[in-house]
Amino acid sequence: MDITSSDSVADGRLQIVDELGPISILVNCAGWDDLMPFLDTDEDFWDRVIDINFKGMLRTSHACLPAMVEGGWGRIINISSDAARVGSSLEAVYSGAKGGVISFTKTIAREMARKGVTANVVCPGPTDTPLLGAIVDASDNGEKVIGAMARAVPMKRVGQPSEVASAVVYFASEDAGFVTGQTLSVSGGLTMA
Repeated sequence: MDITSSDSVADGRLQIVDELGPISILVNCAGWDDLMPFLDTDEDFWDRVIDINFKGMLRTSHACLPAMVEGGWGRIINISSDAARVGSSLEAVYSGAKGGVISFTKTIAREMARKGVTANVVCPGPTDTPLLGAIVDASDNGEKVIGAMARAVPMKRVGQPSEVASAVVYFASEDAGFVTGQTLSVSGGLTMA
């Protein structure tokens, strides 16, 4: 589905419900960015970053929460970024949008706490994803960019998607039934809070 379109999200939700049944776990993991100084950005760029990284999550959550509330059980896991927790050079708008993800999730956690629905956030640090690969490929000195990212992480490497997935699986499980409104960094110690 296209998370930048409310109609597409509504159609996608209906298709999933038709094929698989009620949605009880929602993982909002779409993201996009392009590294550049804030003063080099424009309003079209801001709109794209916010639409994908923040408003897409609003659309899917708004579409899926009513059934979770009706069923008395649900899990929302939103993927933010450690950039939201510490700020990140060349990612001002992205950091702000992902910061909004954290604040929104805490509010939903409070609103849904007595309805059987939990909401939590996973914040990856630098992770070996296609987005990171595209950013590196677009850079004139991609190896230097990756090297700098790895050096900033106390474990001296970038993360793997499976390491982020493990945190998501935990938040989606019954083991996390008494955990809501929390933010977990999966970043090799980049953020310690």
